[in-house]
Amino acid sequence: MKRLALLLVLLAAPAAAQEMASAPGGTLRLLDKVTGRVSDLSLGRGQSVGAGRLTVLLDECRYPRDNPAADAQAHLTVMETDRADPVFSGWMLASSPALSAMDHPRYDIWVLSCDSGFVAPEMTEPVEDPDAPVEEINEG
Repeated sequence: MKRLALLLVLLAAPAAAQEMASAPGGTLRLLDKVTGRVSDLSLGRGQSVGAGRLTVLLDECRYPRDNPAADAQAHLTVMETDRADPVFSGWMLASSPALSAMDHPRYDIWVLSCDSGFVAPEMTEPVEDPDAPVEEINEG
């Protein structure tokens, strides 16, 4: 039975694997649960920033190579003032923030996106001709 389970896991692994690309940076969101203040942190790879009593270091940010606007994955190290060990160290997924969440009584952090260079196309409103006849809708 164990062999069958191992075989199924090994066969499913290549199908679930995605080719990931490394980004030069990423954007995180920080929530101060006491004040309700939300702030976005834009960090480069290897850069750290102080936010309240925390210091957040973005170690790595990855995204699916074939779909840059999709799920971001970031490896973070979060330190708190007056503590020697990290509050959080590991991978966070933008699509599943609760899967690997930081357990802190005051702050919450989650990944928004990686800086993949992807720029969404700008949406433009269709230009209406003021001399065009008005289309009427007949209800009946």
